[in-house]
Amino acid sequence: MGRRTPILWLAAIGTLVLSAVRPDTMAAEPRPAAAGPATPNILWITSEDMGPQLGCYGDAYAATPRLDRLAREGVRYTHCFATAPVCSPARSCLITGLYATSLGTQHLRSLFPIPREFQGYPAYLRAAGYYCTNNVKTDYNTANEPALIAAAWDQCSGRAHWRGRRAGQPFFSVFNLMVTHQSRTSVWPQRQFEQMIAKVLSPAERHDPARALVPPFYPDTPTARTSLARYYDCITAMDKEAAGLLDQLADDGLADDTIVFFYADNGMGMPRGKRTLYDTGLREPLIIRFPQKYQHLAPAAAGQTVARLVSFVDFAPTVLSLAGVQVPAHMQGVAFLGGQAGPPRDCVYGARDRVDEAYDLARSVRDARYLYIRNYLPHLSWNQPEGFSDAAELRQEITRLAAVGRLNDAQLTYAGSRRPPEELYDTDTDPHQVHNLVSSPQHQATLATMRARHQRWLVETRDVGFLPEAEVWARCGGSTPWDLARDDRRYPQPRLVQAAALVGRTDAVAEQLKLLADADAGVRYWAAVGLQAAGAPPQERRESLRTALRPVLDDPSPSVHVAAAAALAPFDDSPAAVALLMRELRNPQLDVALQSARALQLLGPRARPALSAMKAFLQSAEQPEAAAPQYLFLQFSLRAAIRGLER
Repeated sequence: MGRRTPILWLAAIGTLVLSAVRPDTMAAEPRPAAAGPATPNILWITSEDMGPQLGCYGDAYAATPRLDRLAREGVRYTHCFATAPVCSPARSCLITGLYATSLGTQHLRSLFPIPREFQGYPAYLRAAGYYCTNNVKTDYNTANEPALIAAAWDQCSGRAHWRGRRAGQPFFSVFNLMVTHQSRTSVWPQRQFEQMIAKVLSPAERHDPARALVPPFYPDTPTARTSLARYYDCITAMDKEAAGLLDQLADDGLADDTIVFFYADNGMGMPRGKRTLYDTGLREPLIIRFPQKYQHLAPAAAGQTVARLVSFVDFAPTVLSLAGVQVPAHMQGVAFLGGQAGPPRDCVYGARDRVDEAYDLARSVRDARYLYIRNYLPHLSWNQPEGFSDAAELRQEITRLAAVGRLNDAQLTYAGSRRPPEELYDTDTDPHQVHNLVSSPQHQATLATMRARHQRWLVETRDVGFLPEAEVWARCGGSTPWDLARDDRRYPQPRLVQAAALVGRTDAVAEQLKLLADADAGVRYWAAVGLQAAGAPPQERRESLRTALRPVLDDPSPSVHVAAAAALAPFDDSPAAVALLMRELRNPQLDVALQSARALQLLGPRARPALSAMKAFLQSAEQPEAAAPQYLFLQFSLRAAIRGLER
């Protein structure tokens, strides 16, 4: 890939898998206390892949004494939400103060560039005299990541710490606690979990599976209970790490000068948590402690709760506001603290796009009570195959039980083979979001309001997610997705959204057949995806669909002809569609290769003619020189496809 800089994509993943349970800075010697700064120090403690499963949030199964104490000493936000249910798009938003869907950074590790003028918010703190450190994860999901790191951080490493600052210099320090990451909570083998995580807990601190509260979207099985106990064990281990950092702050005599944030970066690393747009994927704990000298900045007294809606896009402007630094005009969030605080939000927004090899496009709107989800690929399950997540025993069990019809309606909201195009939930009466109200006569006004908010957000933020990645690269030229989205000629968003909205509609086939000949490749792509989503047609209509789709195999856009092949292959006896997918595995544009591999994987037995081609390409994708992140995702997809065919 000539236009992409090869990166050590394992650096991000390896940090998740190999880092020690505690940052090595935990053992650093305290420094003498310096005089308190005129502006506050700010400490961020970030936890991986968890929701508000803390004692202070009313979770009786949780054992989190130190964070519960932090909540008593500070304020606890009850409605804080990530903008994406997976790490790198969420972190892209956090570092820039811009939605990933506006920047084009919404797909996991996609490496699109962003405008150079969009520096990470710590760069503005540094310019104001702050010492800024990050320990250790970045994962900002852009080709600009090295420049962002250089501009943002005085120190960014496993030893980064506020203790490197000059005497009296205010600091902003981030510590990323990895112990609750999905790898630990559900993916690692149990033996590895015991060796790496559980060893820091006493027997009394381990969670009893028999006491686990099994949510209605899980089957109540021993596997579910054991998995939940392990998740909560990780949270207890994380609480100990957070305690170590808070103790260091106190030992250094800095607690009275430092505003402390605790939050998590996306939802729980368990099935139906991370990677979904339910509250389990987006709702986060947020605790902020204000020392006495900065109590005037607090929104409530110590120990109280704040119901204000807060989004990750608001974090960057809020930190700048607390530090007395002017918030740049390009940031899309609203400060919720400090001198530049804006009015409260009426809703927050979320986005799910490709994660690893699993394609998706879904958007959410959440107000204080209702959650609305728009699924633009409703033919794909929330539980669609994912090489990384499928290592979890609970996910394997859910998939197996779904296949034999042993899950109820609540459990099928996650594991069902399809999703409704729209979902609406009353989170007050249905906190687990298992009762879809889209068809409820009593909720049609709410549904209309949430639909309108969703459409307005797409337009106002110039959501660039309605083109496949290869097509975005082709249209960007030497610019960025941000620039592309603001060019109506290159990115006709209303027409693309309209075509995407047809996917999953039973009455849309005739319109989609017409759109196969549209002048815009993005519209043609959505037409082909819609025909695939409609499933294998009745026998009497197959010939007309073959006649319409076969010419599209020669479409000049690779994204379009791969989508057409994926739509045609399930019911066409000609080898042309599968042959095209085999050929495109070798496309040097890796986004096209991944799209083809995923199509072959989901095709099932009809992909058998491609078995040898998949094995050959898998060997090349496993070579050390295959450094781009897409090679890992290609491995996930091809290995699963080959296993399925060989079975």
